[in-house]
Amino acid sequence: MSDMTRSGSLPLNLKAFLSRRLPVAVERRAERYELVRNPEDLILTPSALAEAAAGCDYILTSAMQPIPRSVFEQLDGTLKAIGTLSVGHNHIDLDAAREFGVAVFYSPGVLSEACADLAVMLLLNAARRGYEADALMRAGKWTGYAPTQLLGIGLTGKRAGILGMGRIGQAVAKRLRGFGMELHYHNRKALSAADELGATYHPAAEELLKVSDVLLLLTPGTSELVNFLDQRRIALLPSNAVVVNISRGETIHDDALIDALQNGRIFAAGLDVFAGEPNFDPRYRTLPNVFLTPHIASATVDTRNAMGYLILDGLLAFEQGRKAENQLC
Repeated sequence: MSDMTRSGSLPLNLKAFLSRRLPVAVERRAERYELVRNPEDLILTPSALAEAAAGCDYILTSAMQPIPRSVFEQLDGTLKAIGTLSVGHNHIDLDAAREFGVAVFYSPGVLSEACADLAVMLLLNAARRGYEADALMRAGKWTGYAPTQLLGIGLTGKRAGILGMGRIGQAVAKRLRGFGMELHYHNRKALSAADELGATYHPAAEELLKVSDVLLLLTPGTSELVNFLDQRRIALLPSNAVVVNISRGETIHDDALIDALQNGRIFAAGLDVFAGEPNFDPRYRTLPNVFLTPHIASATVDTRNAMGYLILDGLLAFEQGRKAENQLC
């Protein structure tokens, strides 16, 4: 083949920097490029990222890898596109990307079902004291059935408050209907009757909290929601509420939630994301009424492959002079 793309706009011998290791099937498909890998498979500082990606046309990355303006400045003239295996994209300075003419691709839509599954897993384990039950069995301390042992909270008839009724929120709502829960939600705008799945819309987030026996944080990462769940808003929740977070760790004010878990104001929490991760607040590890997972909401083979394929398909469209649906800028 010639040294030009099918559209003649970009050379075929493109070089891509993989800031993290990707699933085997995705990396295999990405071998149409010359691949440069981050040998440590860890989040890089912006300066280290720019240094490692020097001379590369593309950066393939994931959530939590910061790509601020400085990276675009250092790679100006060589970097053509970034693909992030994530729905969130607040880790990338999109204004800088536009200014420096760098296309950015993300991976929406294909991870909703996996994320919804994990949200329900967190909810069930928090409500039914899954961590305590597992720890009891593994420690060899179970002495047999007892009528009052590890009493949890049932879901049927309880009110589920969904903060962020997007694709993932709707997938969660479908699952919670199967448990016989009463659904409530808050978005900036109400959904159509078909999309809200029988849920009650609350124009104010604070009004949603008041009816949330279970609060599920499913919002995108935005600066407006940093420390959203603080002491004041926790006080609005019904007693013995359960909190689930698969959105962004920064959405929760750690001091406020930990205090509420310690004093019994909150019955339990299921958390997949954390402020400052992987260096999350160590107090969570000491609390028996928290079920913790390490940012794995989309971590199924099929889902991560689909996310990677979507990014690669977007890059291929870019090379052919087309704009893919998952191109942000």
